[in-house]
Amino acid sequence: MPGQIITRPNPPPTPSRLPDSMNEYAVKLKSKNPLTPSELRAIQKFRRAANYIAAAMIFLKDNILLEHQLTFDDIKPRLLGHWGTCPGLVLVYAHLNRIIKETGVDSLLVVGPGHGAPAILASLWLEDSLSPFWDHYTRDRTGLTRLITKFSAPGGFPSHINAQTPGSIHEGGELGYALSVAFGAVMDNPHLVVTCVVGDGEAETGPTATAWHAYKYIDPAESGAVLPIVHVNGFKISERTIYGCMDDKELIALFSGYGYQVRIVSDLENIDQDLAASMEWALEEIYHIQREARSMKPIEKPRWPILILRTPKGWTGPKKMHNEFIEGSFRSHQVPLPQAKTSQEELQALQDWLQSYNPHELFTTKDDIGVEGAPTEELLSIVPDKRDKKLGCRKEAHAAFQPIEVPEWTCLGVQKGSQASCMEVVGTLLRDTIKDNQNTFRIFSPDELVSNKLGAVLEVTGRNFQWDETSRAQGGRVIEILSEHTCQGMLQGYTLTGRTAFFPSYEAFLGIVHTMMVQYSKFTKMARETGWRHNIGCLNYLETSTWARQEHNGFSHQNPSFIGAVLDLKPTSARVYLPPDANCFLSTVSHCLGAKKYVNLIVGSKQPTPVWLSPEEAHKHCIAGSSIWKFASVDDGKDPDVVLVGIGVEVTFEVIAAAALLRKMVPALRVRVVNVTDLMVLGPHGIHPHALSDDGFNTLFTEDKNIIINYHGYPIEVKGLIFGRPAVDRIIIEGYREEGTTTSPFDMMLCNHTSRYHVAAAAITAGARSNTKLSADSETNANAFMDMIKEDTKYIYAHGMDPEGTFDTPRFD
Repeated sequence: MPGQIITRPNPPPTPSRLPDSMNEYAVKLKSKNPLTPSELRAIQKFRRAANYIAAAMIFLKDNILLEHQLTFDDIKPRLLGHWGTCPGLVLVYAHLNRIIKETGVDSLLVVGPGHGAPAILASLWLEDSLSPFWDHYTRDRTGLTRLITKFSAPGGFPSHINAQTPGSIHEGGELGYALSVAFGAVMDNPHLVVTCVVGDGEAETGPTATAWHAYKYIDPAESGAVLPIVHVNGFKISERTIYGCMDDKELIALFSGYGYQVRIVSDLENIDQDLAASMEWALEEIYHIQREARSMKPIEKPRWPILILRTPKGWTGPKKMHNEFIEGSFRSHQVPLPQAKTSQEELQALQDWLQSYNPHELFTTKDDIGVEGAPTEELLSIVPDKRDKKLGCRKEAHAAFQPIEVPEWTCLGVQKGSQASCMEVVGTLLRDTIKDNQNTFRIFSPDELVSNKLGAVLEVTGRNFQWDETSRAQGGRVIEILSEHTCQGMLQGYTLTGRTAFFPSYEAFLGIVHTMMVQYSKFTKMARETGWRHNIGCLNYLETSTWARQEHNGFSHQNPSFIGAVLDLKPTSARVYLPPDANCFLSTVSHCLGAKKYVNLIVGSKQPTPVWLSPEEAHKHCIAGSSIWKFASVDDGKDPDVVLVGIGVEVTFEVIAAAALLRKMVPALRVRVVNVTDLMVLGPHGIHPHALSDDGFNTLFTEDKNIIINYHGYPIEVKGLIFGRPAVDRIIIEGYREEGTTTSPFDMMLCNHTSRYHVAAAAITAGARSNTKLSADSETNANAFMDMIKEDTKYIYAHGMDPEGTFDTPRFD
């Protein structure tokens, strides 16, 4: 079956078995006619104009105002775009304009149905929010011609909302997280009301399902509010939606259970009055909740408003074609008349459709006074007069960056030679960052803050869970919710509106937001290329509870694949750091907090590990990104037989332990130890801004000696980075082999071939190729280390623990 069988347009949901009393939980309004006759005419004309432009953008390459009968030559060679959601988005946009002008509310619009770009672009052009950013989209015939003819064509706007769209802070390419982005945007923006349109197809996603709870993390005393509008038009690309098959009672029950006040907007004959009254009610409810909280009388468990907007899919478009329903069916989802370029019947239907909006009443002509092709004054009467009030010109969306005060980290450094938890030490830096940035810094964590030993932040702040009586109205800077998707969405909304945040997580589960992170990086790439979008802070991930010390939770918690996800990003966007000790961690996190525009991934351990470098040494090492560690090398690393490289906390420990063993057992082997803390230095010069030159690479790793790399992640990642470097066949890489279970920490190193014994054995074999003194005994010495593997494995399985002293700091006496 190619698509949903439609026996009638806009089919109603099958009645539920819920009692009719459920309808009593829906909000009923006393007055449903707030619009004056002139306002009603203006809104209806605005909608007609925006719908006309949106439809024309999908089809027309010429004859944009229907000044003659359409011909095949007027139709684009490739028809791209999504019509079905556009009329509903235009309806919302028109009413937002009106209520902004009427009340002065500061508002952003987050659009979940990202492919509804024609509706948003048309509305932006009408309110003249395109030309301030794109000077060739003037509000006249020339600008309108470019908007329509270049849409979804080279040199024009794409078919979905992106960073080139003024006023946008959400890509919309991947469905599901518009709502959490909206909630992130209002945090610490007490003046802001973000309207978020959630499509009923998008509402089927897991990220959206959890994001309905996000208002429970909004303190109305310190933050703004989100007004969700669930746009129920009933269809996806070829099937009905879940929400479209739910009757009002089911939707009322669902959202009342989430904790909202539900207002159904569905009076199609009177839709403008219905929506206008509903928006006025919703805004007053928001203001009431905020007034009480800001008067130190917060309402316990306030019920925020939500609107359920029922309109037909593809409303105002073609009704039928080829004896198939279009409006009110999945066939209006994308291009309703896909053969308009070649079918005379469909071309005529397009002519009739576009003509039904009466464009000659909406746009000025040559004979009118003023600019040709501009919107008429009447339809513009609902548009805010002040530029900074317009939805497309809000500074929160493009020019709101507030750099934070990054505390001096060196005073938090720990003594060289001691052992310390990287996370515990970094927790003190994050604690001080919160103290110094009370309104511009937050931590979003999937319920793992204390588990990851970052609890120091709770010395100066609490959690912001408003449904918990001990956290309510306490100004907490920590958001903990067991949904990585919701954390990621709120993180994005908070960051894209100018603030700075941190996302600590168990290593194995950051992959849950892999595609969300990629979508964000695509948005920021395009933002950098627009020219008019200002700086934003970095998206900062702190990856801890790593596979190397997840032996207690077992195989399911052992997965470093998020590193590869970040490495795959555009090099100008990606940064991956694996600081080897607590002081290096402090230096790296401090840098990331103050940086801009990147996706930063910092990988480390929460268990106590040796502090190899002093704060001063750590700072120099992190600036360089990699360096020779003379204390663990023979003769400060001069003229080595082999180079041992550690990348990551635990695997670097094994490299140092191997160097100590070799110093004792094979003193003739000349070893150089190198640590890499910035993974990007390994890539070929010119590929990444941090990449070492070939001369720099050879200075560090030698031109011809064998290199043994012990890497925290999957070896294929480093192989990809070093591809293109000279003489890569001399490099051996070990890392996570997808081996693990509930076992001991050292057994994790053994089973993944990253243990000191594996490193030492490989070093002997490799070093013997250039040091003839070792050749005779190299196999014997390597086998000795292989025997140690067997002995320690036997001990671990017999006693259920690692041999005593396994993780003592290696000595080089």
